[in-house]
Amino acid sequence: MDIQFLGGAREIGRSAILVDDSLLLDFGMLTDNSPQFPIETPNPDAVVVSHGHLDHVGTIPSLLSGKSRPPIHWTPPTYELTLTLAQDTLKLHGGSYNCPFTQTDLKRVTQVSKTHGYQETFEAAGYDVTFYNAGHIPGSAHVLVDDGDTRLLYTGDFHTDDQRLVSGTTARPEADVVICESTYSDLEREERSVVEERFAESVETTLWEGGTVVVPAFAIGRTQELMLICDAYDIPCYVDGMGKQVTEMLQQYPEFVRDANAFQRAKSHARFVTGRNGQRKRITEQKAAIITTSGMLSGGPAMTYIPEIRANPMNKITMTGYQVEGTPGRDLLETGSAEIDGRVMPVSAQVEQYDFSAHADRDGVLEVLDSYRDSTVLVNHGDRCEAFAEELRGDGFDSSTPELGDAVSV
Repeated sequence: MDIQFLGGAREIGRSAILVDDSLLLDFGMLTDNSPQFPIETPNPDAVVVSHGHLDHVGTIPSLLSGKSRPPIHWTPPTYELTLTLAQDTLKLHGGSYNCPFTQTDLKRVTQVSKTHGYQETFEAAGYDVTFYNAGHIPGSAHVLVDDGDTRLLYTGDFHTDDQRLVSGTTARPEADVVICESTYSDLEREERSVVEERFAESVETTLWEGGTVVVPAFAIGRTQELMLICDAYDIPCYVDGMGKQVTEMLQQYPEFVRDANAFQRAKSHARFVTGRNGQRKRITEQKAAIITTSGMLSGGPAMTYIPEIRANPMNKITMTGYQVEGTPGRDLLETGSAEIDGRVMPVSAQVEQYDFSAHADRDGVLEVLDSYRDSTVLVNHGDRCEAFAEELRGDGFDSSTPELGDAVSV
């Protein structure tokens, strides 16, 4: 089995792995000020997708811009999320370098889509392929590829601990080769329950004192997780941005969330924002949490909320995800001001950060790899892949970290 890394090697973003020039695993983009795409566009016989985040699916429609029409295999939520993200990319960047596909390409995606549930083996490009719950977001999957001689496990992104939205991964299928993500291989994280309680107490205190809390959140996974937390702690909340559409979609697939009843209660508890007739400005005067995109303050309804609440030190902004260097969210955390909607604004409101990551930390990654001590481990999707692979070798693993463009025979 020959494995070529077209993206995601020694970096986080644009994941793309080609197996034997015929089976493509993921095809994402690296969302930077100038987006980066996989180093080449292959012509696979089939495509298999691990989950619906931009860094894994953002460039999928471009595979159909020529004459090829390879089938694309994924879980139902991943299919739906890919369409949602692609439509958003077209809306924001269509016709520019930042969007490498057209509306026509996106329509073709619906024509070649093949959806599968967990542990339902299917055929793709001559391989037997099976999805296993990866515990990252709804529909996320470990991908097992079997050619009859070699069993390759592509972990995709995963989490070993339960979140309110999805259960942590427990799948450990037998594999000869493992391509493992390493996003937080150097971080030991607090217990999720501790982070939740601290977040809830902070929000409740602000609301009791008469303030408003803006909660920037990623639309996929994070918004829904925070809705569940607000419901569990009886925190009044509004939901705005793409997270509304994602929430509505996920209701159609109750088997892909941890507790469908809890999810329904959280949706009923939250109030969805329409944005009509100045609603957003009125909401900023409410004693409530406002869960809204974008998670890094680079656009979306947050551009309305932050200017409205920024001057009052009784108000609060709670960042709930990693803030990439150079984004307004990162600037706000580091300097107390940020460029919001084209203007640099000082912020007097309190600013806090909470780690609600949907990735496994160091202990979680090692817990999964402990089941594969006799396998070849290829480390990818991280900022310190080389260092982590070296640590694994020191612990007896056959481990390495391919570079971008490398082809590895296993």
